[in-house]
Amino acid sequence: MVNLENNLKALETADARDPQEVARQQAERAAAKDAARLSAPHAAALKSSAFTQELLTAARVVGHAQRTMVRFHWRDSTLVLEAKEKRMELQPAPKGIFAVFFESGQEKSREEVNLKGKAEKLAKSWLER
Repeated sequence: MVNLENNLKALETADARDPQEVARQQAERAAAKDAARLSAPHAAALKSSAFTQELLTAARVVGHAQRTMVRFHWRDSTLVLEAKEKRMELQPAPKGIFAVFFESGQEKSREEVNLKGKAEKLAKSWLER
C-alpha cells in the first residue's frame, strides 16, 4: 500500500515538473477564471430576472398540458429544466445567456436567450420539439 502511494506521489511530482504541462494548466486556469469573470453579470441577471420566473411558470403550464412533469434545479450558475428525456440548460457565458437543448442526453441545438423576450415562447419551443 505504501509503495503504491509512493508511486502515485512520484508520478504527480513528475507531472508537476514538466514545464509545458505546468504552463498549459496555468493557461487553462486563467482562461476559466476569465470566462467566469466575464459571465458573472449574465449569471446574476439570469438568477434575478423576471424572465426566469416566467420561464419556470410557463414550462410547468406547458408541461402540464402535455401531462409531463417539468423539474428544475440550479447547477452553479446554470438553470437546468428537465422533462422526460428532454433537458434545457440556460448557461451564462461571456457573450450572453444561451439555451442548450438536449434530448436523451445528446445536445441537439443551442440558441441565445434574450431576457427581455417572451419566456413562454422559449418554454413551448423546448417542450414541443
